[in-house]
Amino acid sequence: MAERETVDMWFDPICPWAWVTSRWLLEVEKVRELDMRFHVMSLSVLNSGREVPEQYAKLLETGWGPVRVCIAAEREHGTAVLRDLYTALGTRIHLGRQELGRQLYVDALTDVGLDPALADAAESTEFDEALVASHNAGMKPVGTDVGTPVIHAPGPVPGQPVAFFGPVVTPAPKGEAAGRLWDGVVLVAGTPGFYELKRSRDEDPSFD
Repeated sequence: MAERETVDMWFDPICPWAWVTSRWLLEVEKVRELDMRFHVMSLSVLNSGREVPEQYAKLLETGWGPVRVCIAAEREHGTAVLRDLYTALGTRIHLGRQELGRQLYVDALTDVGLDPALADAAESTEFDEALVASHNAGMKPVGTDVGTPVIHAPGPVPGQPVAFFGPVVTPAPKGEAAGRLWDGVVLVAGTPGFYELKRSRDEDPSFD
């Protein structure tokens, strides 16, 4: 039996496309010898100082809250805590359409048995240095002209992982279909000189 390998994904809880990709990765974990590990990036950090549409700017301002809460939880309990916390946050944000704010963070923390007081981090800059460090660790190999999801995966050469943005897909493939997509994504991402495969999106994110 092949030894299980680790795949790392960087997420921002507010991004619906990253949420769909994360649910796909959890399906891949069931059908391939892979373990998924989650980390925090921040669209608010990424777009700091950039000119963006007013509505998006308002979202980014609010978006500091959930990533700060995630980093605070990670600092206290370790990276493994992000798997369930991201699921709790994403379920409430994307499926439940709960408004970003302290009550959402308290509810999500409570869902996974964490101290609700960690929600205080949403309004604090205490963990911003750690947030930026986590963000940079994910983004450095792929550049700053992409957002989330970002994935670091085992490459075709042992010990040399590949990093890429995406895939952006909806809805999340299930079962062996999820595994086949993974096989294809890793194949192209691991091809020297391969940079981009893209087409215009004509569907909104589906959380089915």
